Amino acid sequence: MKRKELILYLQKIFQQHHLSKNHSLICAQYLVKSELIGAKSHGLSRLKMYCDRIKKGVINPKPKIKVKKLTSSIFHINADNSIGFVAADIGIQCAIKSAQKNGMGLVAIKKSGHYGLSSFYAEQAVKKNLIVFCFTNAPPALAPYGAKRSLFGTNPICFGAPTGKVPFIFDASASIINRGKIRIAEKFGLKIPKGVALNKNGKITTNARQALLGTQLPIAGYKGSGLAWMVDILSGILTGSSHTGKTRDPFEDFSGPQNVGHLFLTINPRIFPKNNFIKEMKKSIKIVKKLPKAKGFSSILFPGERKNKIYKDNLNKDISIPSKIQKEMKTLNVIK
Repeated sequence: MKRKELILYLQKIFQQHHLSKNHSLICAQYLVKSELIGAKSHGLSRLKMYCDRIKKGVINPKPKIKVKKLTSSIFHINADNSIGFVAADIGIQCAIKSAQKNGMGLVAIKKSGHYGLSSFYAEQAVKKNLIVFCFTNAPPALAPYGAKRSLFGTNPICFGAPTGKVPFIFDASASIINRGKIRIAEKFGLKIPKGVALNKNGKITTNARQALLGTQLPIAGYKGSGLAWMVDILSGILTGSSHTGKTRDPFEDFSGPQNVGHLFLTINPRIFPKNNFIKEMKKSIKIVKKLPKAKGFSSILFPGERKNKIYKDNLNKDISIPSKIQKEMKTLNVIK
């Protein structure tokens, strides 16, 4: 299906689930972009989940989102259990405007939901020549270092900076692989890589379902566990959202809203005198790329460079949709 055609199709589905035309378009665009950059774990495979949560009343399709200004550059948003895409889109725009006007912007969001890929929001700030940090917490998936049971989410950490061309965007979960990839493996009956998750008995598993019932392994052992906890503090405790194992799983727990928290920090590098940030970023990238290449590497890429190329390569291609997801989409598109 063509990109524009798919966006309109998804927009129609979200509107049929009572989102406004504008909010539906935001959701559709984010899902399609996930497909275009090859992040299928955050694309169409999640559409049914979002719609199911709306139908069960745990995502509010018509939220009354309130933005409270705490200082000239700090804001607190109550998303009223909005779908995460909409809450985060409002939040990053608020952070961008604040940084442009005041030099920085800090936006904390509560009562939100899963918002897709953090890199989408970082990219918007970077395109305005801003530095950005994005944090969001997630349902239990990682066991704290030394514990046997999952408590923290995979809690991604995202950083972006302008380069004058392709945005520098580092976006990584605190787990070895993101949970969405395990969901995809479960959906299509695939195995997951060895060494990324344990079953509920604490043994390494390549079975996706067993991994979801067990615990994922963090990056770098106790360091990854610490990073997951840090993100939970910033996006959960600080924002007034669910935290420390209380965030509901969007696929399996429909007992209430997720109350996910997000935190955006934007910095305008131009506030620092005599600092040509983009010029120095170009120098930094040039130095790194000129280093001798390790065996098996034809080039050295900076964070965000590979995904940017995938996006451009796929932009005008048809988007391939697995038959299983096509059936879900057709079912969702008949709601009156």
